[in-house]
Amino acid sequence: MGHVEVGHIGHVLPDGRMLLDDVSFRVGEGVTAALVGPNGAGKTTLLRLIAGDLAPQSGTVAHSGGIGVMRQFIGSMRDESTVHDLLLSLAPPRVRDAAAAVDAAELAMMERDDEPTQLRYATALGGWGDAGGYEIEVLWDACCVAALGVPYDSCRWREVRTLSGGEQKRLALEALLRGPDEVLLLDEPDNYLDVPGKRWLEEKLRETSKTVLLVSHDRELLDRSADRIVTVEAARAWIHGGRFSTYAAARRDRNERLEELRRRWDEEHAKLKELVNTLKNKAAFNDSLASRYQAAQTRLRKFEEAGPPEVPPRDQSLKMRLRGGRTGKRAVICENLELTGLMKPFGTEVWYGERVAVLGSNGSGKSHFLRLLTAIAEALPRGATRVEPVAHTGVARLGARVVPGLFAQTHARPDLAARTPCEIVMTEHARLRGDAMNALARYELNVCAEQPFETLSGGQQARLQILLLELGGATLLLLDEPTDNLDLASAEALQEGLESYEGTVLSVTHDRWFARAFDRHLIFGADGSVYESAEPVWDEGRVARPR
Repeated sequence: MGHVEVGHIGHVLPDGRMLLDDVSFRVGEGVTAALVGPNGAGKTTLLRLIAGDLAPQSGTVAHSGGIGVMRQFIGSMRDESTVHDLLLSLAPPRVRDAAAAVDAAELAMMERDDEPTQLRYATALGGWGDAGGYEIEVLWDACCVAALGVPYDSCRWREVRTLSGGEQKRLALEALLRGPDEVLLLDEPDNYLDVPGKRWLEEKLRETSKTVLLVSHDRELLDRSADRIVTVEAARAWIHGGRFSTYAAARRDRNERLEELRRRWDEEHAKLKELVNTLKNKAAFNDSLASRYQAAQTRLRKFEEAGPPEVPPRDQSLKMRLRGGRTGKRAVICENLELTGLMKPFGTEVWYGERVAVLGSNGSGKSHFLRLLTAIAEALPRGATRVEPVAHTGVARLGARVVPGLFAQTHARPDLAARTPCEIVMTEHARLRGDAMNALARYELNVCAEQPFETLSGGQQARLQILLLELGGATLLLLDEPTDNLDLASAEALQEGLESYEGTVLSVTHDRWFARAFDRHLIFGADGSVYESAEPVWDEGRVARPR
């Protein structure tokens, strides 16, 4: 059994902004704790400090048992790494070191085949066995069968980028939950998972004896899985010892207590200052009051040195002004459409102003469908880049004056790399600096306006993408899992923005709360068919196709 203890951690960003200030908490043995807070509050940074990726600038981190880490980028991996590489990155350090020794010995064998090289290779294989390498390959086989439906030997050299985001996440979760590490740090483990996958994760988190600290914005998963809630906001942390269903009331009560303590402190501070001033004036004419005046000064100084109580955190205020515009009555027309190798032919029409939720299991073709609608467009929003063509047969076309804006699930925007939000808004949308900063402030992005895009948190990247859709003038919003990285306030602001949006919306989502706001539901079924449903359908299984 393992535990995690964080003591008085402090972390300052390169721009001088205090991200974490005197943060302390403990996650005991066998406890599943959720780490929540606004986008950019420091949740991922805190996980990196615990994992040892970053050294604490002040304070201490302690843990018992091995630590397994699921990083936020899993699900959006687009490099040349293989399934073997992914699984190995999640293995204990001794296994990773033994694998590196075997790889180096194999490379040496390719260059020369003398006796010392053969002995080195034999030694490396022995080290692999001593480190538990053969046992962990058996575990990896079970993980691949459970997550991908094929054994490890059949997929070990498959590139991870060919897997859907949900398949990447499920494979990593299987490896960590089945693995030997006693402490798990899971950064947004539910992102990209379909609803059956989220239900599976909820069940596994309830069953596991491991100590788990996870970051998530899915309220149903939090309520069903987390034993306690660790909140990071305004650079501080506090703990709610109950479930997420009682969290909102607990936070409201805490903020009211902080406000009352601050009010009392201000009153006492004013009284002490008034006493000091009164005694100062009297002591000027009466030497016998000098000692009382000095005592009052000392009391005031000590009171101010102790400092005021914690200030209640400010609630976020996001204002998304998604405008849209009038288009032809039929916004999207599909006739006998088939995405090559993904689904059976289907036909549908989406009318101006409709809100359509695109539902189904991971890997069923939902994201490809949105990318196809973007690829066939004659015009794109200002600042948007073309997407690669999507192989298909049949007819897919857009109506008159339909300008599709795509929100990318993986936030893969190479066109924004190394550029700051302020620069992006100013150059792509011809805004003066003051106007750009005002637009960023409406999305609570003014604090990170000068950070490169790739250094923003997942939620900040998501909010920036939505802002760019707003400024670009899209009349058809194609949203691929828009709420995955958004905190609660941002997700609610997005829904309010969509309610007033004068255009058409198609959204792929596995967010059960978000899907309730849609008029129609287009379901990508497990048998490859595409059909409509009056209500959301969450139990479609994985599409059966050759792998």
